[in-house]
Amino acid sequence: MPEFKVNEAVYHFTEQGDGDPLILLHGFIGSTQNWSAVTPTFASAYRVIAIDILGHGLSSSLAEPQRYHIGAVANDLDLMLAAITTKPVHLIGYSMGARLALYFALTYPQFIRKLVLESGSPGLETPEEQSSRVESDDQLAGWLLENGITAFIDRWERLPLFESQARLSAEILAEQRAQRLLSNPTGLANSLRGMGAGSQPSLWGKLNALSAPTLLITGALDYKYCAIMQRMAQMIPDATLQIVPDAGHNVHLEQAEIYLQITKSFLQG
Repeated sequence: MPEFKVNEAVYHFTEQGDGDPLILLHGFIGSTQNWSAVTPTFASAYRVIAIDILGHGLSSSLAEPQRYHIGAVANDLDLMLAAITTKPVHLIGYSMGARLALYFALTYPQFIRKLVLESGSPGLETPEEQSSRVESDDQLAGWLLENGITAFIDRWERLPLFESQARLSAEILAEQRAQRLLSNPTGLANSLRGMGAGSQPSLWGKLNALSAPTLLITGALDYKYCAIMQRMAQMIPDATLQIVPDAGHNVHLEQAEIYLQITKSFLQG
């Protein structure tokens, strides 16, 4: 089983293809499996490395919530990339993975060639918003540990954020749910507490320092993130915004072919 060992944590990853490194970071309750619809196409031109973020998939589920802080996980990623290549990489992140990718690109710009952020954000702007979110994420983490992974996933899949996925095939939804059911409750709870949007520092004031060419992707049916990413596009110096019709929060799942067309054009341009 391919894995990285950094800072007393084990990170599982998958690797396909040859060429320039392309790193994939999944969303909350996700894993490397979530990229299966797009990985083969990417692997025809790139060395594609998909990583299970701490607390997810087959990576470690450590007991200390502070170990999941976005700065600590970005430091782990820094060490992993140093072991992979001496060249800058293409970095793609979705949702939680997009927040991590953005933080990483701002903290370790020397590693980034091009950046793709799908349905991500720079975090919350005010201390009041952050405090409220920290409290709600802590309560949600406690609910998860008390009620178990199946009940938590039932609750998560009913969020309005994912309503557009109801149109997907039963097979796709079943595969996604099966992957989620394998999640470690401790890992997810500590990810909520340590890496939630309230716990990370706000990056809004740093967007103008982002040096890498950046592609922002959001689904037209995801009104919240459309607004967020439209605002981000105005603040990032070299940003391209793509709003994908008939897609919600998870564009690469709901509209895989369009997602691939957009990202391949950007990466090769």
